Amino acid sequence: MSVLNVVLPLGSSVLSFVFAALVFDQWWQRRHAFQLVWAIGLLWYGISAGSEFLGGAFGWTEGLYRVWYLIGAFFVAAYLGAGTIYLLAKSRFGYFAGVTVLIGGALSLLFSHIDAKGTTTPLYPGAGTAGTIAFVIATAGGIAIIAATALRRPLAAHIAMTVLIVGSVAVAYMTINAPLPAPGWAVDPTTHVPVGSGYPGYLRVLTGPFNIAGALCLVFGAIYSAYVYMPKQRVLPARLGVLAIIPNFFASLPGAIRALFRGELNSRVPATLLIALGAFIPGVTSGLNRFGVTWSFFLGEFLGVVLIFGGFLVSEEVFRTSRFRLGLGQRRAEG
Repeated sequence: MSVLNVVLPLGSSVLSFVFAALVFDQWWQRRHAFQLVWAIGLLWYGISAGSEFLGGAFGWTEGLYRVWYLIGAFFVAAYLGAGTIYLLAKSRFGYFAGVTVLIGGALSLLFSHIDAKGTTTPLYPGAGTAGTIAFVIATAGGIAIIAATALRRPLAAHIAMTVLIVGSVAVAYMTINAPLPAPGWAVDPTTHVPVGSGYPGYLRVLTGPFNIAGALCLVFGAIYSAYVYMPKQRVLPARLGVLAIIPNFFASLPGAIRALFRGELNSRVPATLLIALGAFIPGVTSGLNRFGVTWSFFLGEFLGVVLIFGGFLVSEEVFRTSRFRLGLGQRRAEG
């Protein structure tokens, strides 16, 4: 067993708990919903990584494996993504959030009927009914979020959170009670990284609307926030909405880099870009883990929380609101 299987999850867990405490402290002062939801998501991150540390250091048990799968496969990305929906509740981001829920449901349906190579053998055998139910619920939830964004934007985040909480209760019950073959957990025989193959296909297929929607909201929400605060170079008119954001974002990057070196760039731009990268990396390594590529799982998880935490620390707003006054903020105050 590699020492990295112990050190990396431990580092991810400790850093996540510290990060969660700082974000919760911000919420305690300002009482913004996105801060509370992010703090919960980071708490899930710490518990998930902590279970990996305990499993790597002391051996896996059935209870530990159930905790790891429930929180890591369903809760972490979903709650962090929900926090982003709350952050951008006054914008049109709810349209994107609703579409990501639809995509997650569609992929659940797809994987429950065909495999990743497009054959008629499903990726998760026996999950046809579960995939169909996930698709129906995700479709209803996604449409409701989109409709709320069109009619009353702040309501979209509340709808997304309600769907998430109800779904969390349902999958928690299923994860706790699902039958597991002996020995009660599953790890990759070569890397000893935990894998979800111990769970039946009908449960594994349900992770799509949670993970995919959450990760996409976190990544693209951060990119959108960076675009809002960077100097703009528009190659497409703003009236095209979301279709204009990506090309305009890349067109604006050179100007943002120049502003950074001149010390004129809003701190939220590098902060949110670090968050986007930090969300993207574990999203990729977690997806690879699902398909049997496990060597990068712990590394991606650790790099993800380090980059997201770095983005949090880069933002000047952190030091205006934090009562801890550590590091960069303290030096600025003393200067």
